[in-house]
Amino acid sequence: MATEESTPRIQLGDYIVIQRQKYTKLQKFGSLDTTATLGKETLELKSLLDQPYGSTFKMCVKETKPGKRGAQRQHTLELCSETELRSTREVLGISSSGADNRDIRDDGEAQTLKPEDIAQLREEGNDSSKIIEKLVENSKTFHNRTEYSQEKYLLKKEKKYFEFVQIRQPTIRLMLDIFYRQDSEKVMGIRVDTLSQIISYSGVCGFGSYLLYESGTNGILPAAMLNSIGAGTEGTLVHMHPGNVPQKQSLLALKLPLEQQQRCVSVNLYSVLRVFYQGEEAKTIDLPPVEPSEEQAQELLTDTLAEEQPEAIEPITKKPKLEEVKSGREGAKGPPRWHLENKRATALMNAGFDSLVLAPKEHPTSILQALLPLVKPSRPIVVFSTCRELLQETFMELKTSGKVTGLHLTSNWLRTYQILPNRTHPEVNMSGNSGYLLTGYTLR
Repeated sequence: MATEESTPRIQLGDYIVIQRQKYTKLQKFGSLDTTATLGKETLELKSLLDQPYGSTFKMCVKETKPGKRGAQRQHTLELCSETELRSTREVLGISSSGADNRDIRDDGEAQTLKPEDIAQLREEGNDSSKIIEKLVENSKTFHNRTEYSQEKYLLKKEKKYFEFVQIRQPTIRLMLDIFYRQDSEKVMGIRVDTLSQIISYSGVCGFGSYLLYESGTNGILPAAMLNSIGAGTEGTLVHMHPGNVPQKQSLLALKLPLEQQQRCVSVNLYSVLRVFYQGEEAKTIDLPPVEPSEEQAQELLTDTLAEEQPEAIEPITKKPKLEEVKSGREGAKGPPRWHLENKRATALMNAGFDSLVLAPKEHPTSILQALLPLVKPSRPIVVFSTCRELLQETFMELKTSGKVTGLHLTSNWLRTYQILPNRTHPEVNMSGNSGYLLTGYTLR
């Protein structure tokens, strides 16, 4: 059991996960003036400083402002105890229920409270339990409902008037669930079950060196692999990407130890391959030999920031021009960072890798052909793609070449279940396909 001293505490610059019932949001706690928005609610986060992760806070209304989509409420957060988190049914002391719902009609006249009365209760700063109590008292049909129907009604009202938030420490699963819910394309449609299979098939552990190429997953893939390598181990990760700046938001949100972060070498794919094959001739060039277009570079720069600026992970409002980036590099003293990273990656490439993971938006065949010679014999390779046809072509190419054996092309299917007494069943809404995996083992 963890002691109070060993429990991690919230500090300035940390990423935090704000959870309100089933809704979660990733937020950076950059300063004491930081605020977070949950729908129409705005939360002041300054009271979170030095509080342990996992704490629950009560949202106390500070002021209410009129807005285009209704009243916008600003809240302060107060640390609350477990006794305040009792279920609404216990607080209201509801004991009676009906036998069935056959006499209940949804005619809109069951609730005698008007929307204006409910809005006034909220403006007066009443607790959610008091508002729900008023709704129950003024409902003509509540006590005629079955126990299950009553609980469903209370849960629906709790979701709307719930006033507690929990602050959680970011994890791979939490961040992936948040990114996938917001926009699955930002993580290339990779679901948590697919990510677990990628990590399992690749055999990532605390020993050896591993090669990863991905075209943009908000840093989830390198963060998951580096997390599996662990702190205080000998494992290293070479993270190749197509742009000038790697996506590292998830890596920095995990707040890994510095020595563990330094064992992740992020390099541009085209630049490091040229250095690897041409040697010292390519190292004299001031800029990476192959660069994306100006539009692509600007998009990558707004998505992520370099490791030297961990306090500015949020997307910047003004997009820097490519010419400004170039002039900044030319004016810097000493070799640029990408030059040093290329040198480290080249040394690892010469030694060979123990695993290869690809998650490209491009056709994977050409990239696989370029990186496959860098992998040692009898080592696993994993290729992820959202398109089955691309992996089928890659499958046939590898089958013909004879460089990889044990080839398997699979797809994942996941359905979540509601687990409740006498009400266990699959959830009504489910996600579809989460991409395809091509796996195999290298030969000499």
